[in-house]
Amino acid sequence: MLLMLPLMLVSCSPFALVNSETYNNAVLSDYKTFRIVTPADGQMPPGMESVTYYNIAAAIREQMLERGFTESAKSPIIINIGITIHRQLETQPVLPPGYTPYSGPYYNGYYPFFIYPRYNYWSSYYANAQVITGMYKEGVLTMDIVNIDKKLPMYSASVATIMENGNGQFRNLKGIAEAVQTLFSRFPVPVLPQYAKYN
Repeated sequence: MLLMLPLMLVSCSPFALVNSETYNNAVLSDYKTFRIVTPADGQMPPGMESVTYYNIAAAIREQMLERGFTESAKSPIIINIGITIHRQLETQPVLPPGYTPYSGPYYNGYYPFFIYPRYNYWSSYYANAQVITGMYKEGVLTMDIVNIDKKLPMYSASVATIMENGNGQFRNLKGIAEAVQTLFSRFPVPVLPQYAKYN
């Protein structure tokens, strides 16, 4: 997060793209449908309200539709949503001694808390079972795109922001839309021409 601070300060946006990575040589443009994880698929991250989830899901849905994807409850492509919260209080380390984390997002000793547990499709993922509470300082929104039928991670992106007393940028519509737009800023499938002027 310290390395991201200069990027966040020089940018006019309060959001910084942390990572945008394609896995397993996935060609996302070969897929036409998607579905977004729901709270029924797992568990809401601690502190996330339903309205926040639905606003994030709506912003992700809009980005996918603008890229020519169609939402389908039967799609093998699931978009998982994770939140990483860095809190002021100290906690025990989340990794066992000598553990080397995978190449995905890991911030200041915290992994994202995903609605659909990531270990179901990312075998090297070490789950942090701690409940995250307290005053938030930094927040990271992570999106995974997974072929859930094959349990194959295809894409992951994360965007970070500074949170203000738990009421930060991920809790209002304008902030969520801007965060998700940043999240998709290096997505390997471009926006369709008719939507390009809006992004």
